[in-house]
Amino acid sequence: MRGGTSRGTFFNEADLPTDIATRDRVLLAVMGSPDKRQIDGMGGAHPLTSKVGIVRPSRTPGVDLDFLFAQLQPDKDTVDTTPNCGNMLAAVVPFALETGMVPAQGEKTTLRVLTLNTDMQCDITVETPGGQVNYDGDASIDGVPGSSSPITINFLDTAGSVCSGLLPTGKVRDVIDGVSVTCIDNGMPLVILRAEDVGRTGYESVAELNADSELKARIERLRLACGHAMGLGDVSAKNYPKMTLVAAPRAGGSICTRSFIPHVCHDAIGVLAAVTVATACVLDGSATAGLTSVAEGASKKISVEHPTGEFSVELEVDPANPQNVLRAALLRTARLIMRGEVMVPDSVWSGRAA
Repeated sequence: MRGGTSRGTFFNEADLPTDIATRDRVLLAVMGSPDKRQIDGMGGAHPLTSKVGIVRPSRTPGVDLDFLFAQLQPDKDTVDTTPNCGNMLAAVVPFALETGMVPAQGEKTTLRVLTLNTDMQCDITVETPGGQVNYDGDASIDGVPGSSSPITINFLDTAGSVCSGLLPTGKVRDVIDGVSVTCIDNGMPLVILRAEDVGRTGYESVAELNADSELKARIERLRLACGHAMGLGDVSAKNYPKMTLVAAPRAGGSICTRSFIPHVCHDAIGVLAAVTVATACVLDGSATAGLTSVAEGASKKISVEHPTGEFSVELEVDPANPQNVLRAALLRTARLIMRGEVMVPDSVWSGRAA
């Protein structure tokens, strides 16, 4: 399924091995990792198309579905279930409806989903006319061609999804490894820094940034140092924190971004990374200060520019404490691409197909 600007395979948890080590070997075989082409599997030779969603009926009262996200890498044998993925999250409810895991509720279906990776809950609404998931519509998101039916995601509690809190260093801004940064986690651990502070404009193309070995080495050194400062320990083998360069907007948005995930520049920006960048925009003194202006009032729309367009996030802040974000909502789309069986070698999981 495509979820937002990502793509991956979805499974009912009951169809996978219960042993985690065996499950991970199965997922690696499914994707064809490690191999940069993923020629022997379903992966698309890119981190954005090397993702897995595992869904089950929820075991938590008041919650409909549990979702476990797994990030795989084309050329590595890692299966990382630590971070969230807000893009793949958009496909969870369509998957559950398509497989009969849950029934449709009417013209629209709203289900509460618990992301097991970070214990985060959200309400997801999809169109279900006649009891069937509708994928056709006029909603469009940058980074995906065409238009689709809208899927709305209302995050209920995202602060400190992986870290100890929204600002894991205890400060809105730190100087780490000689660079002024904002270390923040409102759904995704991010290190936000001004592009100019590492000698770049922030408007470079994805290809330019991916070919910039000097910059990539510089921000990786910074990422490792920030990982310790954020209480994440040694992050050399982890997919977080993500590194996000910011600059003044150029296309009428609120802030311009170039996001690394963490070693490849994103063609767009991840859902929860966008939420976290938007949150930094409403925090006085963050790395975005002076680059963006935010409207007054409790409800704020932050337009996050990225290499292929923009991503709008709606934030609701506490009137008594404008730096306390109460709610984040956004729009995504998804599509069922195929269903069936993917074959797993007997040496990985004897006699089984998932």
